[in-house]
Amino acid sequence: MSYRFEVSDRLYEAAEEWAAARFEEIDDALATKVEQSLLEIEHLVAGAHETEFEVEGREIVYEPTEATEAFLERQAERAGIDETTVLKLHVDLYSNAFLDEAEDEERPPGTPGPE
Repeated sequence: MSYRFEVSDRLYEAAEEWAAARFEEIDDALATKVEQSLLEIEHLVAGAHETEFEVEGREIVYEPTEATEAFLERQAERAGIDETTVLKLHVDLYSNAFLDEAEDEERPPGTPGPE
């Protein structure tokens, strides 16, 4: 089963930040951010190191592994929402996880910064 969803503003803004920092086109940066998020989910749920997805503007078409699909179904059933919403929540959670923190002024005192 494939899932189709539109990226959140939060994820899109993270992609814009990624693009600006690396002088990339927003489409390439969005694909990178989506891939990072989906790989993190797949790795945590299924131990996978690859993921299949397509970016069509701000819309994502994603082919999860069987384990991840089952995981999304279980969470959706428990939460009383659809699987796509669960997936969007997980993807959004990771949207800023891989950004550089060099300018992060919200880091608590004594917390190590990027090296």
